[in-house]
Amino acid sequence: MRSSLPLLAVLLIAGLGLSFAASEYTLRLLNMAVISSVAVVGLNFAFGYAGLISLGHAAFVGLGAYTLAILTTQAGWSPWLAAIPAIAGTGLVAAVLGYPLLRLKGHYLALATLGLNVSFSIVAANWIEVTGGTNGIARIPGLNVFGHALTDERSFLWFGLAVLALLSVIALAIHGSRIGRAMMAVRDDETAAAMTGINVTGVSVAAFALSAVYAAVAGCLFATHVHFVSPDDFSYAHSITHLAMLIVGGEGTVAGAIIGATILTFLPEWFRIFGDGYLAFFGLMMLAILIFLPTGITGLLRRWRRPVRPAAPAEADLKEAVRS
Repeated sequence: MRSSLPLLAVLLIAGLGLSFAASEYTLRLLNMAVISSVAVVGLNFAFGYAGLISLGHAAFVGLGAYTLAILTTQAGWSPWLAAIPAIAGTGLVAAVLGYPLLRLKGHYLALATLGLNVSFSIVAANWIEVTGGTNGIARIPGLNVFGHALTDERSFLWFGLAVLALLSVIALAIHGSRIGRAMMAVRDDETAAAMTGINVTGVSVAAFALSAVYAAVAGCLFATHVHFVSPDDFSYAHSITHLAMLIVGGEGTVAGAIIGATILTFLPEWFRIFGDGYLAFFGLMMLAILIFLPTGITGLLRRWRRPVRPAAPAEADLKEAVRS
């Protein structure tokens, strides 16, 4: 945890510094990167810590966003009050679904969670009376912090960075806790973890539910920032993008989740000049990272920071003998 805090602090301070110099459009992209970072830090519990291949993460983002949108626009709740059942309800739904889903392993679990995301999109698009169908829900009220409405991109970015910092510290604390070590033990070897007394099912469900809670927070931020939600905002393609963000940044690390989310949020803008060729570049980049950087960008940074180990006396004597 301590080794990750400096890099995390640098990332958050960099985001704060950019808020004073960036254009309005760049600020909007930064806000989307922060929202994606919250979601991907959550996905890290399931995929990075517990080794659960989830392709339904965007469904939980959407569940949180839609719950807040419905309660604020149809029931007249404040966004702060609506966020409580949105986040808690999403975590509860994930826990209930987790027990049958997590009996599946590997690509079977991936397909099941993908089906969950597709089902969510179908329900959101066809339950017109509640969700507005493909027209979505508009005029979602924004957040108000200490009497100040977060109506501009800069003030929302400051608030988003504060939320991301808090959730990142919590994620790091969980990583170093007993439950975090149990998650990683389950990821490495379920049989060995069970033999040591770890409740494999309980730990997996806890990771899945925590992942959904973070996703719901991201959904609430998205709804109050964009003021509009629709089924297309939470399709399975977004789940795949979340997973790609975590792989690019480095699974199992909070800083990696933030780096990956930021890079893949800005990447389409950086390569807009290539048009549809961007997709080909994206595919090649993912392939190269999987082959040459399996631990992502943070893994590369760790290798750069690792000091060269001094040669042991016997090893030094052998090298001297070879040179002579």
